[in-house]
This record gives sequence, structure tokens and C-alpha cells, in this order.
Amino acid sequence: MVELSPLRRRMIEDMTIRNLSPATQRSYVHAVAKFSRYFGRSPDRLGLEDVRAFQVHLVSTGISWPALNQTVCALRFFYGVTLGHAEIPERIVYARSPRTLPVVLSADEVVRFLEAVPSLKTRTALTTAYAAGLRASETVGLKVGDIDSGRGVIRVEHGKGGKDRTVMLSAQLLRILRVYWRLAKPRDWLFPGRGADRPIDVQVLYSACRSARAAAGIDKRVTVHTLRHSFATHLLENGTDIRIIQVLLGHNNLSSTARYTRVSNGLIRRTTSPLDRLNVEVVPPG
Repeated sequence: MVELSPLRRRMIEDMTIRNLSPATQRSYVHAVAKFSRYFGRSPDRLGLEDVRAFQVHLVSTGISWPALNQTVCALRFFYGVTLGHAEIPERIVYARSPRTLPVVLSADEVVRFLEAVPSLKTRTALTTAYAAGLRASETVGLKVGDIDSGRGVIRVEHGKGGKDRTVMLSAQLLRILRVYWRLAKPRDWLFPGRGADRPIDVQVLYSACRSARAAAGIDKRVTVHTLRHSFATHLLENGTDIRIIQVLLGHNNLSSTARYTRVSNGLIRRTTSPLDRLNVEVVPPG
């Protein structure tokens, strides 16, 4: 086992105290380590000009802007929190994100895509992602107890930023989940992995998306996030208030907790999921 340097240990402790997710912690540590290796010196001996030179290097390699900005976040955290140099982070600039339109599936393409997924568990998971606008991590993180059929909602715990939220439970999805539950008998995790003590890996969903897109003959890049974009677009096209869509997606830009609660409790259950307008087969053939 490799022993951690005091500096890396302190950074990990700083991230843990601030409740950064394990994935974010790994990403930040990797980025700072890469920065250090590039110059062959400990990162606490490197300054703002070194950061700038490293950014120029990364851009020259053709790095994507999300990956570049992830590195910026890591370095801003390292300098601002771990090293306590409050004046440096704001001088480490982010890359400007390109204005690109998200890929959106039509209603017919959603049906073709979902019905091209041969596995009952994976099809149900991807159907759930579309029906509630969930991220991949939120979908695999669902537990049986998160499905509240009495209130007609799904509880999403520890979404992006560690925030919990409530989304609608589609009538069509509830029917699908009941059939799935009778056949698969999940106990704790709604979509368990190979061992019942852990959820299905998100890579399984990613792989299923690639295979189903090809099988359905869809000439678009389809990911779990594509289903999320399609969910939001279809809600908007059906006349759903943009404020409700923001809450359902976990993009809460509302100004007060009271207003958020009114949107959440008063309207989410009455919002029709786009899945309820489709006719998706519950169980894969065979």
C-alpha cells in the first residue's frame, strides 16, 4: 500500500470535511497529481504562472472543456482550501463552455430505444431514468423504499451536490416497477448488482445505451443523460411550467425554501411524466 504524503492526506481530509463525493475526491487528487508530475515538483511549490502554463499545455493536447474545468476546480480547491491562499482561486480561470444543443430523442425514438434493451433490470432502470429525469448515478442509487406509491412520488437521495429531492412517480412507471418487482424480487437496492449488497454499476447502463441505440437504428448518440434531456424537453413541449422542470431535474433556482416546497408538494404529484404518453412494453420478450 502506497503511503500518502502529508499534503495529499490534508487535501483528502479537507474534501472529506466538505462532504465532496468519493468520485470528486478521486478526480481532484488525480488532477493535482498530474499538475505536479508535469513540472516534477510538489504542487505547494508551484504558483499561479505554473497553473497558467499547465492550462496552456492541457489545451494544446485537445482536452475537452469539461475535463479542463474539472482540473480548474481541483486546483482552485487545492490552492484556496488546502494551501489557504484565498487570493489565488479566483485568478484561475475556467474555460468557456461551447454553446451546443443537447441531443433529444423523439417520443417514437424513446419507445424504440427502451424496447431494444433486452434485460428486464436494465430496461426498467433506463425507463425509470426517462420517466423521472434522473441522472445515471441517481438511477442506480434508488432503493425499493424510495418508491412511494402512496404519495405518488420517488425520493431521490444524495443527488448532485448531495441534495435530496422528490420527483413524480409516473402511473405507467409504477405499473412497470410492480411487474419488475414481482419478477426480480429486489430487496434493498431497486436495481441490485451482481451481489445484492450493492447497486448495479452505472457502466452497465452506459453499455446498454450503446447497444440499444444500435439495435433500434437510432442515428444519435444516446446516453442516460440523453434520456434526461428528452424528459425535460418533452415536459416543456407538453406545457409544463419551467419552474417545475427545474425542481424535477434538481436545478433549483427558486429564491426561497417556502416557494420550493409549494412547487414540490403542490405540483410534482400532478405533473404528468412524458412516459405516461408512451406505450412501452413492460417485460422484454423471451
